[in-house]
Amino acid sequence: MSTILNSPLSFQNGSTMKNRFMLAPLTNQQSHEDGVLSEDEFNWLTMRAKGGFGLTMTCASHVQKIGKGFSGQLGIFSDNHIEGHKRLAETIKSNNSLAVVQLHHAGMRSPKEVIGTMAVCPSASEKHNARALTLTEIYQLREDFVNAALRAKKSGYDGVEVHGAHGYILSQFLSSDINKRQDDYGGSLENRVRLLIEIIYGIRSKCGSDFLLGVRLSPERFGMKLSEIKTVSQTLIDSRQIDFLDLSLWDYQKTPEDYPNSDKTLLEHVLELDYKSVKLTIAGNIRTGKDVSKVLDFGVDFVTIGRSAIIHYDFPNKVIKDPNFRPIDNPVSEAYLFSQGLSPKFVNYMRRWPGFVEE
Repeated sequence: MSTILNSPLSFQNGSTMKNRFMLAPLTNQQSHEDGVLSEDEFNWLTMRAKGGFGLTMTCASHVQKIGKGFSGQLGIFSDNHIEGHKRLAETIKSNNSLAVVQLHHAGMRSPKEVIGTMAVCPSASEKHNARALTLTEIYQLREDFVNAALRAKKSGYDGVEVHGAHGYILSQFLSSDINKRQDDYGGSLENRVRLLIEIIYGIRSKCGSDFLLGVRLSPERFGMKLSEIKTVSQTLIDSRQIDFLDLSLWDYQKTPEDYPNSDKTLLEHVLELDYKSVKLTIAGNIRTGKDVSKVLDFGVDFVTIGRSAIIHYDFPNKVIKDPNFRPIDNPVSEAYLFSQGLSPKFVNYMRRWPGFVEE
């Protein structure tokens, strides 16, 4: 199995990943409030590239100022961000890791105290203090996703991932529970997926066939339905516009919420799709070397690592060396997390995860 863990993976755009490990796009709150890359975030990400990740992905990076989802978020909505991104992309790539930006907009999940105004959403949401986007604003949002991808290419990144998961704006459009529009962007699933599809075609058209392009989706929570996300996934695959699909499953061994009596796990359900030349990665409680091997044995092309990447910057190297590797147990000390490249801000953020940081 160790030879598979460490074997290269080629994408249809021509990019090659040196092994089967991707760093999850992890919120860390370390950058400057104007979206400019900080030294802390630079250190955190480049340390993971040095630690053996074949693909190093940034945190969610917002494509509009109003789409900021959290304090200290890395931005890509302005040319002022390009200088930092150039430095980051160059250093990640110098460690033989693919450098990828995740393009994001929080939509109704943008806190008013962070953006200073009402959040935006496909439909008005009193609960989230969010107003509905106008049709003109939807067209602008589409263009801003594409323009952010162009900035990523100009910065030297290998590619981008479009964030359509976890209840953020593209996920809000996909959800029939949230999206109550009555125009071309609401109603049927075909209409609700329209914005995502237009963004994908726009990025491919403007950035070219050799630019790595992925999409992240989550088949559950935030108004998502597994059956619909399977349809959306197959539509994206069949479009021949994307190189990889990143499915966030929360736990790869869980039973689907939509089918509680199913004898198949959520992972087995998504593996029923015809992936053709599109590569599949999943995230969801993949914490040990044995988890990695198990997921790859199912037929997943590469794994996305979050929690274990935080506590071991060199998790890929450790697992490649020892396929039975198990991370150290939580809670861990602040000093230990500092040694793994986390800043005090990131450590403080990790206190939100119960039992992660020693008190």
